Amino acid sequence: MSDTLHTPASLRARSEGAAAGLPGLLMAAERLAATILLGDHGRKRAGPGDAFWQFRAAQPGDPRRSIDWRQSARGDGHFVRETEWQAAQSVMIWVDDAASMRFSSGDRPSKLRRAQTLALALAVLTTRAGERAGLANLAEPPRGGKAQLIRIADALMEGGDVPDYGAPRPRVMPMGARAVFLSDFLGPVEPVADALTSAADRGVQGVLVQILDPEEEAFPYDGRTVFESMSGAVRFETLKAGHLREAYLDRLTKRRAALRDLCRRTGWQYQLHHTDASAEAALLPLYAALDRRR
Repeated sequence: MSDTLHTPASLRARSEGAAAGLPGLLMAAERLAATILLGDHGRKRAGPGDAFWQFRAAQPGDPRRSIDWRQSARGDGHFVRETEWQAAQSVMIWVDDAASMRFSSGDRPSKLRRAQTLALALAVLTTRAGERAGLANLAEPPRGGKAQLIRIADALMEGGDVPDYGAPRPRVMPMGARAVFLSDFLGPVEPVADALTSAADRGVQGVLVQILDPEEEAFPYDGRTVFESMSGAVRFETLKAGHLREAYLDRLTKRRAALRDLCRRTGWQYQLHHTDASAEAALLPLYAALDRRR
């Protein structure tokens, strides 16, 4: 199996397959973002910016230069012209593309596909808000605009040889930016701790989203079972898989607790998402969490 992965024909086929999936990923992300935008009302607030928002009655302490004399001449009082709060910020996204993320049980999307869709939908929302989005593992700085969405989608769909488990190693994390890491986080915790600690040192806060397949939570295996890593590098056979359930679930619970503790210590937030739930169920709280950090 490992020999065929390295042949030119195989690499070309995977590249062409990724390119073919690009429009589908973009469309799915656009639709997902639209569900959030349709319900995104009442979020304006006053602050520095160029876009007009509303007039309000002048209050004690308002400087004279803030009064809109033309509007005030139309009524009996003085009115202040408020602009909508604007701040061009950066949202850096890391998507774990390791082999473990390709797992899917039944007809559910793989963890990787769900992570890619969420990441791109978040980039759509970010750029439409006039902010910048980027992938933390690439050297390019975050940018805004439609062209950036295409660059992000293209980078997310890139194939290549990957390890069984991924680890965030951000290359670009602007000071004060917001960040999102999407992974199953089933590999070593130490690289995750290093990445979040380094981010916190730069004033970067964000959300860690753990994406799991329902079977990874339930461990519905019993009797003779062959467990094999997605890359095929690790293989384990047992006649009593059910006897492993308690130890496995205990280890998974401890991993989740470790991630939550890490987020608490670094000022991040932890969110758990299962691939049998809708993508909207993950994107809405994720978008809200980032918005609260503006």
